[in-house]
Amino acid sequence: MVSEEIAARRGVVRLGLIAAVVALVLAADQTTKTWALDNLRSGPRHVIWTLQFNLTFNSGIAFSQATGSTVLVTIVGLVILSVLVVVAYRSRGTYTAAAFGLVIGGAAGNLADRLVRHHGGAVIDFIDLRWWPVFNLADAAVSIGVVLLVGGALLRGQPVKGRGDGG
Repeated sequence: MVSEEIAARRGVVRLGLIAAVVALVLAADQTTKTWALDNLRSGPRHVIWTLQFNLTFNSGIAFSQATGSTVLVTIVGLVILSVLVVVAYRSRGTYTAAAFGLVIGGAAGNLADRLVRHHGGAVIDFIDLRWWPVFNLADAAVSIGVVLLVGGALLRGQPVKGRGDGG
């Protein structure tokens, strides 16, 4: 009985963590995109080294692939976001919850651009390294979240060697 209550509390905390990370990513992403719209229309701004802020609109998917397929990309994005929410809900652990929060928050940020902003379904990108495709905070959150999920899965799949186990 007590262990069921503890598991239920952990589940609530895990879901709260996912929601908090999603909210933070979504707020930061939309705030920076609004800043980019308001401040970069006149052209790129050099920041440091190869980094510049350069306002672009991406109607495709990552790295400007499938450009011009906005309706299909939006539908596929909604389906993937729905699947991510279900998988995140069923997942365990705070590390995994935070990583899923990054992925879901980033996906939601880019879908918000497609569904709410008036740019023909395009996503606002503005972080330009000049040696990498232009991206935004949502893209970065998705990428970091995926790396954390894959890295965590790989680490959990291998035994940790320590004292007493021959390692």
